[in-house]
Amino acid sequence: MHNRNYYRLYVLALLWTAALLRFVDLQILAVLLEPIKAEFRLSDTQLALLGGLAFALLYGVLGIPVAWLAERYNRRTIIAIAVSLWSLMTMLCGQAGSFAALFLARIGVGVGEAGAYPPTTSLLADYFPPSLRGRACAVLASAIPIGVLVGYLAGGLINAHLGWRLTMQWLGLPGVMLGCLLLLTLKEPVRGATDDQPWSGSSRTFWQCSVALWQRQGYASLVAAACLFTLGASGSGLWMAAFFMRHYGMDSTQAGLWMAAVYGGGGLCGSLAGGWLAQRWDWDHSGRAFARLCQWSLCGTLPLLPLVLLNPAPQLALCALAGLAVLMHMNVGPVLTLLQLLGGQQQRALAHAYSLLVSNIVALPLGPLFVGMMSDWLGPRLGTRALGLAILALLAVSWSWSAWLFARTSRHLERKNCGGDITPDTVWQDQGESITRKRYLR
Repeated sequence: MHNRNYYRLYVLALLWTAALLRFVDLQILAVLLEPIKAEFRLSDTQLALLGGLAFALLYGVLGIPVAWLAERYNRRTIIAIAVSLWSLMTMLCGQAGSFAALFLARIGVGVGEAGAYPPTTSLLADYFPPSLRGRACAVLASAIPIGVLVGYLAGGLINAHLGWRLTMQWLGLPGVMLGCLLLLTLKEPVRGATDDQPWSGSSRTFWQCSVALWQRQGYASLVAAACLFTLGASGSGLWMAAFFMRHYGMDSTQAGLWMAAVYGGGGLCGSLAGGWLAQRWDWDHSGRAFARLCQWSLCGTLPLLPLVLLNPAPQLALCALAGLAVLMHMNVGPVLTLLQLLGGQQQRALAHAYSLLVSNIVALPLGPLFVGMMSDWLGPRLGTRALGLAILALLAVSWSWSAWLFARTSRHLERKNCGGDITPDTVWQDQGESITRKRYLR
């Protein structure tokens, strides 16, 4: 038993490291935007296309067939290949001789990352029982702020000494090594090993599984809420370092260090606290507490936005940004848990893949693009304030809407009393060809 628990923690550490490197490779572009812009003489709109559309072009679409394969074939192999691929493509970004070549290399990064996240969450659920999944997802989610921290920190420091090209090449190398380690040491678990019901397989077609998934109450509103959150997070995340560099006169090293400290430290606290609180409050196992926590955390970010983006003092702006980082990261773990819950035993990877598809078709391209285009439009009149106002407008609208949709998801998950002893859960779970409603004792 002890050996199994130790290995389970080792698996979580491997998956956490893969997620960390994923966000390092994703975030590294944010701190390198200014030197890339200077070398290739790009506009903010072109930078937005590079940071959003190039990555999202195939990332979301390929996630669906990869998730379908992950429900039927070896997830360990899929994850190992994906990690190695996106890392190699990150290294190729450093060799790009033109904007077009860099754009294509970023598409390759998206192709590689499409194969990692849905199989990861599916595999994690087969190592951790429901009573521990919320905390396991919170730990996995903590890789996001740490990846952002490492991306900003390493990107700023290496770029200052070696330039942006060698920065990309050096930061892509660890992923290739991790891909080999995953392939050699990660075991494929028995499907459904930690669930109440044994894995029964499914003879349903892809279309039948997809229709059943989207018909589950709460799933569509959850996907929409996650998409709107990502819209604001991607749009602000790509441009926040550039905002502090332009508006407050920081260089790339200073901006990288501050963004690493704020997003890394604040994000880590928020990710772990969000998963722990939601798991503690979810006494009825309905998932309602997870959705409510997402709603409340996003509502808490709204008063902080003008303090970050309209503040004349950089110190106060950074303090407010730290609070913003804590609150925005509190919903990442709960969203992963809700996707596993609503996906059921047989469609966890698919549930996550569809969420990624919607977010990457809508959020990743449009968030950075909106900020870049609005900054280009307002720049001649407002100067360095234009970028901050563009980020503020995006976050205020997208996160308010997202909070409302999380509240709607919570209402879908809410259960009504039946005689005071047993309440019907709105969570649907696949069993063979049917979908049955699972009941829990209060």
